[in-house]
Amino acid sequence: MVDINSFTLNRAGVASVARCTTEAFASLGFKARSVPSTQPEFDSHLVLERPGTGPLTLALISHLDTVFTPEEEAANDFRWREEGHRLYGPGTLDVKGGTALAHLMLSALREVAPEVFEATRWIFLLNSSEEMPSADFGHLCRQTIPPAARAALVMEGGGRAGDSHALVTARKGRAVFRAEALGRSAHTGNLHGRGVNAIAQLAHTIQRIEALTDHDRGLTFNVGVVSGGTVVNRVPHRAVAEVEMRAFDPQVYAGGAQALRALERDVVVRSVEDGQPCRVTIEQCSEIPPWPRNPATENLFQTWQTAGRELGMTLVRQERGGLSDGNHLWAHVPTLDGLGPCGDHAHCSERSHDGAKDQEYVERDSFVPKAVLNCAALLKLLGPE
Repeated sequence: MVDINSFTLNRAGVASVARCTTEAFASLGFKARSVPSTQPEFDSHLVLERPGTGPLTLALISHLDTVFTPEEEAANDFRWREEGHRLYGPGTLDVKGGTALAHLMLSALREVAPEVFEATRWIFLLNSSEEMPSADFGHLCRQTIPPAARAALVMEGGGRAGDSHALVTARKGRAVFRAEALGRSAHTGNLHGRGVNAIAQLAHTIQRIEALTDHDRGLTFNVGVVSGGTVVNRVPHRAVAEVEMRAFDPQVYAGGAQALRALERDVVVRSVEDGQPCRVTIEQCSEIPPWPRNPATENLFQTWQTAGRELGMTLVRQERGGLSDGNHLWAHVPTLDGLGPCGDHAHCSERSHDGAKDQEYVERDSFVPKAVLNCAALLKLLGPE
């Protein structure tokens, strides 16, 4: 899979990874179906299912795409490479390694606990556009996974905290906004005082947006893209900023959005000639709600923690600022994340001689321990009570 470029917008590459995955899981009895994305620039999502003889359902979640274009991979000589216990390459950690670990885990269960494997209905959903989030995969998951399912396990790479393994039990939500300032054009030489400078207003608004960040409450704002104006001899009438907001706590998240929208009323730029004010509008463009701490996820974590303790492994909770498909699922079915192998430098393709930059890699020797841990926990979750 790593040899196949599957940048989100490379539809042919994403489809090739889907075929590779389908072939691998066919050996475990999974049947595949493709579900077209609602956005035409993305390829189809993949749903793999295996019916069970019993009443229990278990869902697994991964994705087919990566963030690396073919040009970036070539420019940085970023490809499959083995160095000691590290396996380098696009998606080794995020998240092709997680898909491979899911296959290893299910293969092991079929061997050591065939009664549990056969009795369980398995659903494996793979997002074609996880790195460019869209709402349709979340809808697909909620439509496909019954609310009575025992769990949804997200196969994103796991972390480490010293000698401990970290499982993800919460993630920040994310909203994207467009802040637009509308002023009035004027000739800068003859009629400067008549103009209402939209860039000047937006600069003020940007400072106010950045000041809303509150790290103590886990609330962050980032003004990531700014544009405005056309030529230097014209007072600019329009300027736009794209803003991202993230937070763990739903109340903090909602309060942050409210505070951001209130900045529409904070106008400081007016025409010198007639007092005409600038106008500011703030529009929400997209949203992925927070995945906060919750009892269902905590119960799953405790199951994994107990299994780990019996195996001599220490597990700790991790709350991540980045998104995953778990954000769409935790309120629908108990969800646990970070169940893939360990590694580092996700989303990085550059490598420097001084070691300041390194490429994405996964740790070869983390696959078997993590698969054993997941199997042990699943036997507790799915076995006889």
